Amino acid sequence: MGDSPAIELTLVQGEEVKREEIIPQNESQLKGPTLVHYKWWIQMIIYSILVLSTQAIGTLLGRIYFEKGGNSKWLATLVQTIAFPILIPFLFIKPKKTNKNIEIIKKPSFIIVTSLYTILGLFIAGNCMLYTIGLQYLPVTTYSLICASQLGFNAIFSYFLNKQKFTPYIVNSLVILTISSTLLVLHNDDPSEPTNNNETSRQKYIFGFLSTLAASAGYALMLSTTQLALQKIFKRESFRLIIEMSTYQSISATMVLLIGLFASGEWKKLVKEMNEYELGKISYVLNLVGTSICWQFYTVGSVGLIFKVSSLFSNVISILGLPVAPALAVMFLHDKLSGIKVMSMVLAIWGFVSYMYQHYLDDLKEKAEKKRGKISEDF
Repeated sequence: MGDSPAIELTLVQGEEVKREEIIPQNESQLKGPTLVHYKWWIQMIIYSILVLSTQAIGTLLGRIYFEKGGNSKWLATLVQTIAFPILIPFLFIKPKKTNKNIEIIKKPSFIIVTSLYTILGLFIAGNCMLYTIGLQYLPVTTYSLICASQLGFNAIFSYFLNKQKFTPYIVNSLVILTISSTLLVLHNDDPSEPTNNNETSRQKYIFGFLSTLAASAGYALMLSTTQLALQKIFKRESFRLIIEMSTYQSISATMVLLIGLFASGEWKKLVKEMNEYELGKISYVLNLVGTSICWQFYTVGSVGLIFKVSSLFSNVISILGLPVAPALAVMFLHDKLSGIKVMSMVLAIWGFVSYMYQHYLDDLKEKAEKKRGKISEDF
């Protein structure tokens, strides 16, 4: 009995030591998830800005190319993938050291990765060519309408391939964004836009329509396939992986398109096309370079959104940006801004906010679940 106070003191001191060790860990655990959430939102915003800005500018430059004398479909398609060298320096950035306690994920085999990038590259090459045909032959309003259909295709593919869950807010967002782009087809009275009886023949119009529709379905399938690959093959999260996917699939697509450019014989006419370009040789080169850079960073933003959220969300951001191209056309190509275009933009923003609100609710729910889990652990 005489030793009990000493034993009791030792126990008390032991408890104090344990508390001192636990408290900082709990504080770091509380700060950790908060920091991760902030970083997630910041990264998502950056990728969204990349998609919105580069898609609008790239589409506008593509229109200018054809309107001012450009005729090469293969060149207009090639410039959408050939700027991959600007991403190579990012591959040399050393990744941050990860916690040693984290489970080491086995890297996929070289054959699987090579096959994946080859397939994605073929998808990109085919989709870019089909989109180029649509952009050349269709009025911009009709082109935008058909591009909006990729959201519906993506919703279907995401449901079957990625097990995407649909909530009322997501359904509301999909419907509103589709209506937003559908309204654009009603605005077909701008004399600056080609019509069936004017600059494009009936056959070319139908060909452009079917090409853009097929491209929309193919692009939606590619997005869902990319998300599936991230989940099933790579099973890891890093900025380097985003750059790798964007670079290697662009290399694969560029090789295919280069073969097409030389096999078609269009390369022989490029010098004449540059000399006869209405805005001059320098503008011709700057247009192609600007288009290349825009679409390369668009790929990075698109893959980044798939990586951080989902393929469906990446498509939602892309559809949100469709009305931006007509707005830029008003400023730089002097197109008319009708009430229908304004309404389309408002609906696009509304649909985007609806989708983001669902992610905000999911974020709150996740935080609440983590908080309840920590409280239960303390007890």
